[in-house]
Amino acid sequence: MTTAPLIVPADHLPSSALEPVRPAYGSGSLADVLPSVSAVLGVPGAHDALGLRGELDGIERIAVLLVDGLGAHQLPIITPYAPVLAELAGRGRTLTAGFPSTTPVSLVTLGTGVPPGAHGILGFTTKRPDGRVLNHIQWKHDPDPAQWQPVPTRFELAAAAGVEVTVVSKPEFEGSGLTVSAYRGASYVPAKDKDALADHMLAALAAATGPALVYGYHADLDHHGHGDGVDSPRWREAARGVEALLDRLVHGLPPRSALLVVADHGQLNVPADARFDMADIPELRNGVIGVAGEPRVRYLYTAPGAVDDVLTTWRGVFGEAAWVLTRDEAVDAGWFGPVPADHRDRIGDIAVIGQGRTIALAGGWEPPTVGRLIAYHASVTAAEMEIPLLIAR
Repeated sequence: MTTAPLIVPADHLPSSALEPVRPAYGSGSLADVLPSVSAVLGVPGAHDALGLRGELDGIERIAVLLVDGLGAHQLPIITPYAPVLAELAGRGRTLTAGFPSTTPVSLVTLGTGVPPGAHGILGFTTKRPDGRVLNHIQWKHDPDPAQWQPVPTRFELAAAAGVEVTVVSKPEFEGSGLTVSAYRGASYVPAKDKDALADHMLAALAAATGPALVYGYHADLDHHGHGDGVDSPRWREAARGVEALLDRLVHGLPPRSALLVVADHGQLNVPADARFDMADIPELRNGVIGVAGEPRVRYLYTAPGAVDDVLTTWRGVFGEAAWVLTRDEAVDAGWFGPVPADHRDRIGDIAVIGQGRTIALAGGWEPPTVGRLIAYHASVTAAEMEIPLLIAR
């Protein structure tokens, strides 16, 4: 059976969008959003690293909408046909995601207000102590979320201070391991589509009798980016859906309320010649006994004594197309923030961090559908790491 040729649309990224960007933990990262929001809402001990108090003076109720995949470098593609988003972007600013710049890592980074090393959700998939691979998107109850992710969430801390806290997201996500890790402490309101998401977020703001934090999650843009590519027809349709959602929220805010719009990461389209697959390059399989992460940040678990040989082989194959680092090199470079001993083994013995548009596929180790995606993320480029912070009040 022949495989259909890969059709990758142009995503019109400038060359600067492919340069590495370090996470701005403590000064301008996704981890700083909810602590700063909490400070505005009067939560004791919350640090306003983003300086939101001045912008949100007099605000008592804050909605935070996370649009999956709405990186800062996607805004210029969308705003020509999205007037509400364009107006918000005109006075917005840029933050960074944490590392890896991928959804489960970012959702928990936002929810806990700490860098990934501290909360321990360190990849799309990571190795468990029993040797099995945990997919954080498919995670139910094993391992126990309270043990796997031990940091209190900002929703718990806000609720303890008397803030009314609500999370609005898809019905199928309620009670999952990732949801509990990121949002525990909040009342969960299921919303099946963007209209229900807007309705429930606005209703929670309007019903609050005191300080309130309402969080909403919207996934369509990321979904169609992966499947069809950034700036594909279906991606553009999803972008119009984001505009419609923002229109509802911005123009429906009750008095003394504000809306903050953020993202978990951006995306970039990956052409066929930037795809390295372990299934096609036999030497990449030598000495490797386990694979996790995802194509832009691949974790390799090696046979005893094989780390040096695997490093040499992968560095030889990828050259400048990827950073091939030992676990200690990746941790010591500060990409994850401080990583306690209990979390270090979740990272591979080796981390392969794609540069430019390079991906490392793991044919035979992961579902074939992973290699058929068009857009990817998780690595350190500006296109993936830089995210917007947009504010309406």
